[in-house]
Amino acid sequence: MDTGAILVDAFERIRAATHRAADGLPEDALAFRPGVDANSIAWLVWHITRIQDDHIADLRDAKQVWISDGWYERLGLPFPPTATGYNQTSAEVAFVRASARDLLGYYDAVHSETVAYVRTLGPDDLDRIVDRSWDPPVTQGVRIISVMSDNLQHAGQAAYVRGLIERGAS
Repeated sequence: MDTGAILVDAFERIRAATHRAADGLPEDALAFRPGVDANSIAWLVWHITRIQDDHIADLRDAKQVWISDGWYERLGLPFPPTATGYNQTSAEVAFVRASARDLLGYYDAVHSETVAYVRTLGPDDLDRIVDRSWDPPVTQGVRIISVMSDNLQHAGQAAYVRGLIERGAS
């Protein structure tokens, strides 16, 4: 079995789910929160992308697309460039407002880097230790699965919020 091809397939599924959740929605719909402390589609897509960008760039020993391609400036969010959405408050979630074009543009730029990287990986590459601060140490394979898990959960949440919007909840 081709390890790289399987990983690419998984990330393509995440991309499809992310696009289905956000594509074509106006900014106000993307910012809709079904509850006072709920996440919006805009925040969820931004967070999915930031986690993938941060973690995969680290594995590639490369700069994050967020910085290197100017998305940090383009989206103009009031967070430090290192922010990924992890542990953000409800008030911080509300600051994430952007067009579907920009959110998905950033996502697609990160996705392109991700699939180019994972396509090159073989079974032995997945065993490389990437974080010794955990017991047991985290391998590259475990880190990639962690990114996929986080991304799929949040893409599903974004799809749910879109369903609420389409059924008139906004």
